[in-house]
Amino acid sequence: MAQQNTFDIVSTIDHSEVVNAINQALKEVQTRFDFKGSQSNIEMEGKDAFILTSDDEYKLRSLDDILQSKFVKRGVPLKGLNYQKVEQALGGTVRQKVLLQQGIPQEKAKEIVKHIKDTKLKVQASIQGDLVRVAGKDRDILQEVIGALKQKDFGIDMQFTNYRSN
Repeated sequence: MAQQNTFDIVSTIDHSEVVNAINQALKEVQTRFDFKGSQSNIEMEGKDAFILTSDDEYKLRSLDDILQSKFVKRGVPLKGLNYQKVEQALGGTVRQKVLLQQGIPQEKAKEIVKHIKDTKLKVQASIQGDLVRVAGKDRDILQEVIGALKQKDFGIDMQFTNYRSN
């Protein structure tokens, strides 16, 4: 049987890094003068979402900017954040739910597989749940596929993992 090399395309966010970034952002908000006396807060909602709460939309945007800077420092990809619409909350405050992307959505996975097939490289791409597995005989061709995927923006954060040579 011919030698088969594979790698997986995944989209995950490290939950512990998200929690650490949120804690750092909350610590900074407590010390900042422009947030003194405000009801600004960030709280986790399960493993795949968090909620930003503040007095008004302007402070909500500032809170988000602080949080995004902490995410960048901790290596959390901003493409993996899915912002919902801003809504009114109790006490005259506003809140915004932010979903964390875990896994590649089905339509994005189909788009990735189509792009791989359009490169005309001799590899097989298959969707397996929330990841895409790429298999080929030559490791150099797999490297070319990774390069082609990095050049195109699919609107999601992608990591290339589980690189195996048999």
